[in-house]
Amino acid sequence: MANIYYDKDADLSLVTDKVVAIVGYGNQGRAQALNMKDSGVKRIIVGSRHDGSYDQAEKDGFEVFPIAEACKMADVIFMLLPDEFAPKIFEEQIAPGLEKGNIVNFASAYNITFKKIIPPEYVDVVMAAPRMIGEGVREMYLRGEGFPAFVGVAQDASGKALEYGKALCKAIGSTKKGAIEVCFDDETCLDLMTEQGIWPIIYHVFVEAFKLHVEMGHPEEAVLMEEYISKEPMFMMEKAAEMGMFKQLPFHSHTSQYGQLKSFELFDPTQIKEFLRDRYDRIRNGAFAEEWEKEQKENDLATLKELSQKAMESELTKAEERLFEKIN
Repeated sequence: MANIYYDKDADLSLVTDKVVAIVGYGNQGRAQALNMKDSGVKRIIVGSRHDGSYDQAEKDGFEVFPIAEACKMADVIFMLLPDEFAPKIFEEQIAPGLEKGNIVNFASAYNITFKKIIPPEYVDVVMAAPRMIGEGVREMYLRGEGFPAFVGVAQDASGKALEYGKALCKAIGSTKKGAIEVCFDDETCLDLMTEQGIWPIIYHVFVEAFKLHVEMGHPEEAVLMEEYISKEPMFMMEKAAEMGMFKQLPFHSHTSQYGQLKSFELFDPTQIKEFLRDRYDRIRNGAFAEEWEKEQKENDLATLKELSQKAMESELTKAEERLFEKIN
């Protein structure tokens, strides 16, 4: 069983007097910086090139410096850059300025797991990783509810790395809901499996159901509304998150409950299991990381662009556009 840490388990004073540099002032960076500021962290600076995020950080009241300068000044560095850009920036602009006692915090474990980033041995490497989009990180903090996060340690140079990780989770607001202790590999595998295993299956379910219903003569507008445009699945998943996947069933009619549970028992998940295992193995053995690096460096994201275009031109997307024109 994993340890779950709450406000009482984390000492915010460990980080309130440290200089915290946010590298990557996007949705997550902005939300986490504002939360830490409201939690009492005294000096938060932003490392950024001169772009829109630079201007936003200044507008929000933060000091902004070039990345290398900000990281040289900082005690704690938040790595909130996209996975594909982070290794080069870390090697060229961050690593040269690191000193003993520094703490490098990752919200994504990807580059540590696959050794795309190898920090020097004299720094703490921790993870405070919200399980929430940036907008939710800020909104849930302001509502006083908090949000779940993963906390972990990849390198403990100080002997206090986990305590620092817990303190950072408290500063951004996650220990109010609970920070689950995991290793970096856990975060990487679970995150990638959700993206490569669970969501592709869900997309296929909606696409194939849409095709079948339309083929059977049902109006495409009604099909989309029944499937997900009504937002009914969103409310179902919200209740599942609060109560449990099956414990939310009493909110449905008896007809619905019987149909769902009976079909669940009859469904053969063999192909799903095989697909998920294949995706998992490719993640764990590094095959996906190699493929993705090749896509970036040798293919200039051509496959990603082709797949995105195909999805945007699918019959499902076109039907959605026709519906949105009518209801929006």
